[in-house]
Amino acid sequence: MTSYIIGIDVGGTNTDAALLCGAEVVALLKVPTNHADLLQSTGEALQKILEHHHGPEPVTLHLSTTLQTNTIVEGKGAKTMAVVVPGPGVNLASLDLPFPLIELSGSVDHRGREVAPLDLDQVRQLKDVLEEVEALAIVGKFSQRNPCQEVTLASELSPWFKGHLSLGHRLSGRANFPRRIITACLNASIAQKQLEFLQIWEEAQETSVEKIAILKADGGTMTLAESAQRPVESILSGPAASIMGVKALSQCAAQNYVIIDIGGTTTDLAAVVAGEVLYERDGATIGGYKTLVPAVLARSIGLGGDSELAYEPERGITIGPRRAGTPVCLGGDALTPTDAVVAQGLVELGSKEKAQVAWAAWAKGLDISPEHLIQSVLHAFTQSLCEAVEAFYQELEAIPLYTVEEVMHPPRLRPDAVVGLGAPAGVFLPPLASALQLPWEVLPLSAGANAIGAAAARSTVGVTLHADTELGTITIPEMGYQGSMERNLFFDLPKARQLGEEKTREYARSLGHDATGEVEIVEEESFRMVRGFRTVGQRHLVRTQLRPDVRQIRVGREQM
Repeated sequence: MTSYIIGIDVGGTNTDAALLCGAEVVALLKVPTNHADLLQSTGEALQKILEHHHGPEPVTLHLSTTLQTNTIVEGKGAKTMAVVVPGPGVNLASLDLPFPLIELSGSVDHRGREVAPLDLDQVRQLKDVLEEVEALAIVGKFSQRNPCQEVTLASELSPWFKGHLSLGHRLSGRANFPRRIITACLNASIAQKQLEFLQIWEEAQETSVEKIAILKADGGTMTLAESAQRPVESILSGPAASIMGVKALSQCAAQNYVIIDIGGTTTDLAAVVAGEVLYERDGATIGGYKTLVPAVLARSIGLGGDSELAYEPERGITIGPRRAGTPVCLGGDALTPTDAVVAQGLVELGSKEKAQVAWAAWAKGLDISPEHLIQSVLHAFTQSLCEAVEAFYQELEAIPLYTVEEVMHPPRLRPDAVVGLGAPAGVFLPPLASALQLPWEVLPLSAGANAIGAAAARSTVGVTLHADTELGTITIPEMGYQGSMERNLFFDLPKARQLGEEKTREYARSLGHDATGEVEIVEEESFRMVRGFRTVGQRHLVRTQLRPDVRQIRVGREQM
């Protein structure tokens, strides 16, 4: 049966929708994003794109939404507190965490052994403290090695605590305690909004859509049920949609290139190095919160087609970072870069005459020609892009090298090409590439490439395997799995890799995903444990995941 997929990407100015039939693009459209009611504009985009689907075949919907990103950045999440079990040697006050904390006694050591049990009398006293709390994060320092105390706390609290409970070990298997606390707190704080969001889309699923998936920050997708448990993973899905669009549409032959997504409100930058998209090494940062959420490495700047313009005699034209609003050519009141390209005849959009009249009026007040003013805007836009690209790569080159291989053979990061998408990309990318002295590619169907990327993205999941050969234990926190190894003296790093791949596929199947894709090793470490000048065992850590990938889309191509 033919596969139909709708991708919807919510942007700062427009919400884009794409309908795919297999590897073909059937339809693309835009509706204005309603920031006061994102569900309204998203629903409108869905209904309009469904008008292009005429057959009986089922439709799958992939959503890239800013709902949870906005909730976090605007501080509109539920009132959240963290119950933490740090164990000895941790000064919680020194961590300067942005959520209120309750510290409980008890501890699990770095090997995953329960050293001190929870004080259940202390736990029962939490009922009075948590009366006004709406959501709760439960995090132990080494819960990723043994989640027993987090699980016990959840079982003790869930009979009477009616808000959302987020357990740290189910969100990440990594060892950064402060980031795991923040990740669990953010997850708990946005869970109720995600449930409300899901209820609306479950109704849509009953009427017109067979299956709905949510785009994650790493470019993969997750089911609605997964997003109810881990809504924090849906943050920053906009840049991920851009990158998936590039992977689906680009024919760039360079191994290193910079991705430029020029929208109405912002421009997003990302990098491909040695043929691979760069990811955040430690996890996504959003609104100043440092999390363990896997995410593509992208940076946004306040520069877009609808950016605010200003003129100063000493500096000339400045652009952004705020959005001016609707361009004059589309009935707005403030001139924007979009009006500049429309007035020049570079893009056919709205009323060229209105844009030209507005430019003439502003130029007259400045006592310069309209042509000079427009060219100044186009030059300032290109200059701002150049500066942003340079700052982006300076930041990448300043990231510390962690492995011996990286130190001995540091990667070459600088781009050999520029790949652009977004409605204004066809105008601004060629002069940017010329200034950088690099070849360029504007994606086909550039204006809707984000939505195409969302539709083309495939599901992905990952696990973190901790193995201790002395104790004979294997823990996979994301799955809630704890097991024993057979013949632990022979359990080495290759066996840990193999088991990690098997468990990744098993986990994917349990969540209803296609588990046949490539499983990649994201991180691994192995070291011997020595006691009394004798090796007593080994510890292995392997992080694996189904590789974020896309289906390739067939369209006409522009030449590099």
